[in-house]
Amino acid sequence: MALPPAHARSRARVLRICEAAGAGGAHALRVRLLREFRALLGSESFAFLLTDPVTSVGCSPVARVPFLPELPRLIRLKYLTRADRWTSLTGAAALSGLPEGARGPLWEELLRPHGVRDVASVVFRDRFGCWGFLDLWRYGAEFGPADLAYLDEVAGPVTEALRRAQAATFPARPPGAGRPGPLVLLLAPDLRVRGQTPEAAAYLAGLVPPEEGRAPVPAAAYNVAAQLLAREAGVDPGPPRARVHLADGLWLTLRAARVGDEQGHGGAGSDREIAVTIEETTPADRLDVFCRAHGLSARETELLGHLAEGADSREVAAAMALSAHTVQDHLKSVFAKTSTHNRRALLARALGV
Repeated sequence: MALPPAHARSRARVLRICEAAGAGGAHALRVRLLREFRALLGSESFAFLLTDPVTSVGCSPVARVPFLPELPRLIRLKYLTRADRWTSLTGAAALSGLPEGARGPLWEELLRPHGVRDVASVVFRDRFGCWGFLDLWRYGAEFGPADLAYLDEVAGPVTEALRRAQAATFPARPPGAGRPGPLVLLLAPDLRVRGQTPEAAAYLAGLVPPEEGRAPVPAAAYNVAAQLLAREAGVDPGPPRARVHLADGLWLTLRAARVGDEQGHGGAGSDREIAVTIEETTPADRLDVFCRAHGLSARETELLGHLAEGADSREVAAAMALSAHTVQDHLKSVFAKTSTHNRRALLARALGV
């Protein structure tokens, strides 16, 4: 459908924001986009998360939640709600387009009782992975067809800009740079924090910087733990794991698991506490995100994998059944896409060592 004039003008501004994305990274990009979205759509509350490109588990939120003390409950219900779940969306959607009984536990148990009228959701996904999702909440009116068409039209450019912003988070790590953990948070089944290792708070504050005078909000830990609950409930089969950039080229991996063994020692399955571990992302997992964020082809990704294992050009050519000339062509393409000029710099950025 043709967008109304105000929506079309906003779309043009969003395209300019996406084209200029770079300074400030993904956080600054999302802040600028949210300013534009909210000015047009009148959304009072919102949650704009980055995601692990493979697992689609959320991390690094930019959010305004009016009932912050209930954030663990909000995230738990978000992951347990099938309606308009970002992992299954193929286009922008609004809860008002569903029968009220089909809107799921997040709506029934939390949003509607707090006066929310409608929620518009859009996912930012391309052939390289899922890079984020956005929920916009309205209290006074429902979202209309033009609003959803607008979100659909900007989803592609926003996805590309988010992916480029993630690609910029791979500078080579300096020798002797600090390396975390592993760190652990212990959560109750309802995701309330019960304990943590001493350094965990500092890293959580880096992932979601708290307001002055406030304790860090472990939103990334809530998200991986909520994915564990969703997997146990059969809502989504994805692993409870997320890779997230912290700062200065340091990527972290968060994982969630029940405390206790498979026989239930430590309590019944759903009653057992949840441990969320935080540790530096392994070189192999970092390499995977690096290749996806830079838009490398399957062959280019395979080539870089061989180089990461220490293979030279002759060994790469043999392993990939290619000529030495073709290997060099692929390598030149990788250099161009990653803004590197030699193998040493490429591998330092990709592997973080």
